Amino acid sequence: MNRQKGILLVITGAVFWGIGGTVAKKLFHQYQIDVDWLVTTRLLIAGLLLLTVQFFGKERSQIFGVWKTRKTAIQLIIFGLVGMLAVQYTYMASIKHGNAAVATLLQYLAPVMIIVYLIFRKQTVLTLRDLITVILALVGCFFLLTNGSISQLSVSTPAIVWGVLSGIALAFYTLYAVPLLAQYDSLVIVGWAMMIGGFALSFIQPPWQMDFTSLPLEAYFYLVFVIIFGTMIAFWFYIESLQSLAPKESSLLGSIEPLAAVITTVFWLKEPFGPFQWVGTACIIGLIFLLAMKKESSSTRNQLSKQQKPLKIS
Repeated sequence: MNRQKGILLVITGAVFWGIGGTVAKKLFHQYQIDVDWLVTTRLLIAGLLLLTVQFFGKERSQIFGVWKTRKTAIQLIIFGLVGMLAVQYTYMASIKHGNAAVATLLQYLAPVMIIVYLIFRKQTVLTLRDLITVILALVGCFFLLTNGSISQLSVSTPAIVWGVLSGIALAFYTLYAVPLLAQYDSLVIVGWAMMIGGFALSFIQPPWQMDFTSLPLEAYFYLVFVIIFGTMIAFWFYIESLQSLAPKESSLLGSIEPLAAVITTVFWLKEPFGPFQWVGTACIIGLIFLLAMKKESSSTRNQLSKQQKPLKIS
């Protein structure tokens, strides 16, 4: 049941991520919303909301308890800056210098990076299942986002660099969260990480520097969706899934994000959907079923729990 819950959480979070990206694209192009402003605002508001939810829960003492230990406080700051903020900013920067397709494709190199890292640390071995899931994830993302056209990858060097950094940031984000989650609730970790990232970016783009009077009413609804569903719930569910899934599984299942982005783009923004993109859809769905059907014994879960402890990078 815990494994099924983890799969449901990460898929739901990934779907909200994908839809949130489509909504954000509309905000950027139709309403001229600044990228830095949106990243700063969504992190600050979503982080505050998550901590508020935690305050009305059973473990409200964790909100400030996480800062009492110097080592944990340092880990949380690193996670907020190198994990949360880095994932947000590098992805948006890659889109700015290139396009969303290349940015997302490069970001989803993260599962490969995680598996290579775990093998290098001798915490796992490369299995046939791992190989198949990685191939499905990469091939699925490629076809979904490029429709099989290599020419669409011809973008500027900054776009490629930012995209690769986005993949590294996502891999770091997934791995680094594990030891923190072993001590504190996911709401506390994600909430503070967002607040830290948003606060740091505020020095570059203050959230109050925005002409709100020029926005129509529907733009506010889109902003609310991006902040609540595309940020708060998406990140919370993704981190919560790490309680019952291995980091590489959460990262691979997160590959449904581009599928959600493409589908909403086709049916909402009315953009065409090519034949190779349907092939990509089949790959992502196959990936989900492959991981969902995997059974783990209690001994395997215990072994995984032991393997997660050395994942502390600092």
